Amino acid sequence: MIKEIIVVEGKDDTVAVKRAVEADTIETNGSAIGEEVLRRIELAMERRGVIIFTDPDHAGERIRKIVSRRVPGCKHAFLPQEKALYKGDIGVENASPEAIRQALSELRTESPEGEDGGEIVWDDLMAAGLIVHPDAANRRLAMGKLLGIGYANGKTFFKRCASFRISREEFNEALRQMEQGQE
Repeated sequence: MIKEIIVVEGKDDTVAVKRAVEADTIETNGSAIGEEVLRRIELAMERRGVIIFTDPDHAGERIRKIVSRRVPGCKHAFLPQEKALYKGDIGVENASPEAIRQALSELRTESPEGEDGGEIVWDDLMAAGLIVHPDAANRRLAMGKLLGIGYANGKTFFKRCASFRISREEFNEALRQMEQGQE
């Protein structure tokens, strides 16, 4: 049984999560999250904690940002796109129970805003070819998987490195693994 309440997008996601683990969920019912749902998530955070587990797509990222802004300190589970894909549809509901358990075992906790961020600076992203590089998007995708922070554009990737307090050692090890995998 997972102690925290898992925030998912819809009913099919709840079914998929419950096939994989014993847990309670709150469904946002898409990206137009209502005030009532946000209040339930705030209460869940006070009482049990919250894990945000949205689809690895633009809409899922939007929901993740809305909930994170409103309810700071959430834990985050990230599912790689290829593990959430079925017949062109990307979503948690398409993931295998094993992929869901894996994502939930690699949680990242967000640091409250205003706290000192991680050790990674913008120049580190540039030197690693994660921004201002012809293959930056693919490199961020690979690094996001290795670090367990999901795919993001350059600015969001940088913010995640700070909010999830990615250490220089973690970053350099993921970079080494990524570059070995590309040889």
